[in-house]
Amino acid sequence: MTKNIHIIGSGFSALSASCYLAKAGYNVTVLEKNSTLGGRARQFKKEGFTFDLGPSWYWMPDVFERFFADFGKKTSDYYTLDKLNPGYEVYFDENSSIKISKDLEEIYNTFETHEKGSGKHLKQFLDSAKANYDTAIKDLVYKPGVSPLELVNITTVARVSQFFSTIRKQVRKNIKNPKLIQILEFPVLFLGAKPSNTPAFYNFMNYADFGLGTWHPRGGMYKVIEGMVTLAKTLGVDFKTESNVEKIVVDAKKNVSALIVNGEKIETNLVLSGADYHHTEQLLDIDYRQYSASYWDKKTFAPSSLLFYVGFDKKIKNASHHTLFFDTDFDEHAKEIYDDPKWPKDPLFYANFTSMTDITSAPEGKEAGFFLIPLAPGIKDTEELREQYFEKIMNRFEKLTKQEVKKYVIFKRSFCVNDFIKEYNSYKGNAYGMANTLMQTAFLRPKIKSSKINNLYFTGQLTVPGPGVPPALISGKIATELILKKQA
Repeated sequence: MTKNIHIIGSGFSALSASCYLAKAGYNVTVLEKNSTLGGRARQFKKEGFTFDLGPSWYWMPDVFERFFADFGKKTSDYYTLDKLNPGYEVYFDENSSIKISKDLEEIYNTFETHEKGSGKHLKQFLDSAKANYDTAIKDLVYKPGVSPLELVNITTVARVSQFFSTIRKQVRKNIKNPKLIQILEFPVLFLGAKPSNTPAFYNFMNYADFGLGTWHPRGGMYKVIEGMVTLAKTLGVDFKTESNVEKIVVDAKKNVSALIVNGEKIETNLVLSGADYHHTEQLLDIDYRQYSASYWDKKTFAPSSLLFYVGFDKKIKNASHHTLFFDTDFDEHAKEIYDDPKWPKDPLFYANFTSMTDITSAPEGKEAGFFLIPLAPGIKDTEELREQYFEKIMNRFEKLTKQEVKKYVIFKRSFCVNDFIKEYNSYKGNAYGMANTLMQTAFLRPKIKSSKINNLYFTGQLTVPGPGVPPALISGKIATELILKKQA
């Protein structure tokens, strides 16, 4: 019997799964609602400028290598990586920024310069972080989230206390300098939660940061998507763009029997959704949905974002490829995302200038700027608010980096809550999925396999292992493994 499967969406997790399933002998068809592949990792080009619309940080390079190695390939078969130096820069005020070197010894020295003895404490902290990274990558994140017993082994039992402490407590135990604290607490923002709500075990993100470094694929993150698509096509995967799935049809035996795509009925006998989990369930009749509206409403979601893609008619000074602006209150902004959702009064923000290290990103003498403000999901989004916040961060950027930039703007494009909903069917317009808090970790996340339908599965940032590009690659693999096990 021929094994056919339809995958909804073409983001990192869906592309990953498409490759593994095709390798396992399935006839795979990927259905993408938009005109280009990549999900949130699509690309935007204008007037010689190139922007990644979504993910812009390349961390955990070993996970990418492991993915391609599963098919007898290397990342270098598809794209070229450069290790950034500095990995990133953090501004705290007009006269203070800290650059994080690609060299670990230099990072220790940087810490020591700002707080005597902190270099030693950082080394101890990173020793723990590396051990947790090895445990996470080898023992935990490749588990399907089916049972709490997946978390239990000799190594994790020895670290159980770290699941009941927090990153914030661990960081602040020995480091007292507020700037160094913010640098150490920043990486867990990739997990979509506050440091005060993130288990200390997740300090492995600090090892991913300092220990493994920050990389950039020449041509942008979309080069990774292109590489995965190329691999998938060589394995026989069929891609259909502008194919919007409008309904999932379930028969009397609780099997998906068809998909309604652009108004047409397509028969199927197995479905994996890499689209937004909540949205996918809305495509089902209510009796077949696993999770209620109240379930989703009670969950802690990672932030949404206000993004700007800006073409500058000059080269930007006094900034790095990745530059973070922590010149306002970190905790106050976090409250305005998680505790009292509203537009932040004085937001932290992030700027990315790929053209500083990658000449393919902008015409000669010009700069491609990507700006991001984390926001609470579900808040009101208007063009007037977007413009107001663009002015706000541009004024601060000019002041902190001591240069004029606004008058050199050739064009700008914004992307915010409404766009995340429209383009990606994202729940409340979230940008990163569901936060990795203690009560939303591993088996406590939405399940890969539907509990109500025999042949419906899920992959991506709302299920295991969680938000981020490397976890998405892993999610595609473990979803495939569960499908192979359950459908055998």
